[in-house]
Amino acid sequence: MITAGFIGLGAMGHPMAGHLHRHGLLSAVWNRSGEKADAFARAHERVERPDSPAALAEMVEVILVCVSADDDLRKVIADLEPGLRPGKIVVDHSTVAPATARELAERLAILDVAFVDAPVTGGVEGAKNGQLAIMAGGDADAFARLDNICAAYAKAWRHLGPAGAGQSAKAVNQLIVAGIAEAVCEGLAVVEKLGLPRDEMLELLGGGAAGNWFLEKRGRTMLADSFETGFAPKLLLKDLRICASLLDELDFESSVLPNALDDYARLVEAGETGKDISALIRSKR
Repeated sequence: MITAGFIGLGAMGHPMAGHLHRHGLLSAVWNRSGEKADAFARAHERVERPDSPAALAEMVEVILVCVSADDDLRKVIADLEPGLRPGKIVVDHSTVAPATARELAERLAILDVAFVDAPVTGGVEGAKNGQLAIMAGGDADAFARLDNICAAYAKAWRHLGPAGAGQSAKAVNQLIVAGIAEAVCEGLAVVEKLGLPRDEMLELLGGGAAGNWFLEKRGRTMLADSFETGFAPKLLLKDLRICASLLDELDFESSVLPNALDDYARLVEAGETGKDISALIRSKR
């Protein structure tokens, strides 16, 4: 059975690592904030907490990484390299630019280490419930060996092409997410202004053609002005800027992206403390 180590115990990574442990696949964890790794290791039997990414890499066959941004990922890969050996696999579950994925794939290929860019979608709920979707690019043979790992926390996983393909797919996903968030936040702000009954409207909208994941998972909390769980606005803004760069390369003009970029930039610049992108409704009211 493949042995795995997990780096990055944030809101997504922590439950993903937990699922790996329950399936008997997790050997070690590491986190930039050592307290998180210590707490995880104490709470999960037979999980070690090495002192460095390189030490973790020496212990396992597959290294799974889930960090916030491109430079964070570059730093983790650099720190892993002393512990990497030919035949090992590095799987990146972060959301970064496709060009960054290609850069790191080339860098690791020199060491005969496989790289798979495998961003996930499904939100914090998907991570907690083991119901994520994984969009993968990079080494196809390496990805074919990861079924047991993917099955631990995902309901769907597909290989989409060479290095960067997974990140390109995630950019498409985030473009759609942003458009849906704009529409739902605006729609529910109008519901409030019209004084329509909230519970009845959520039931009717969710049961018809307007129904979608975001409305189902965030509609009620939005109307209660609660934004404590989910996907932080600053992270979506980072993802949308990646998407903008990709669309510029394609010379593709989006009608959705400019509004979403402007709205989330204003939300973040205003110091929004909500932990979910549904906090956008506050600026729509």
